[in-house]
Amino acid sequence: MINGQIRDKEVRVIGENNEQLGIMSIEEAMKLAEEAGVDLVKIAPNAAPPVCRIIDYGKFRYEQSRKEKEAKKKQKVIEIKEIRMSPNIDTNDLNTKVAAARKFLQKGDRVKVTLRFRGREMAHMNNSKYMLDDFAEALADIAVVEKAPKVEGRSLTMFLTEKR
Repeated sequence: MINGQIRDKEVRVIGENNEQLGIMSIEEAMKLAEEAGVDLVKIAPNAAPPVCRIIDYGKFRYEQSRKEKEAKKKQKVIEIKEIRMSPNIDTNDLNTKVAAARKFLQKGDRVKVTLRFRGREMAHMNNSKYMLDDFAEALADIAVVEKAPKVEGRSLTMFLTEKR
């Protein structure tokens, strides 16, 4: 709330240079803000009495948006990277997939390992579970199994995350 939107009788006022001006009526506070040529902004509405500050509202909003953008930059968005394999994968190909998963995990992403079955491979689905276990074991030094291998349609899926 700014200027005329503030409906409280008494407010605690903070000046332009962050100095305490004390508790005063809203009219006095508005007069001080007008003399300074800036706005009266309510910054703590739940306090008793509410806290208002004499500042340039446009500059205040700009500073707030800058702080929000800065906070957003520091956030780490965790992505899910997928590694797909078939049950008849060769050992060197499997090692390549493990290396790719290791790289994703070190960047801080989650890894979804999918073992896809096609045609006659569906008959041997339960014999291939060991492949995902071996995959997790190869990454055991940096990763932990978040979700154990689970059958979803024509594939076995497992999630890995970085150890903390």
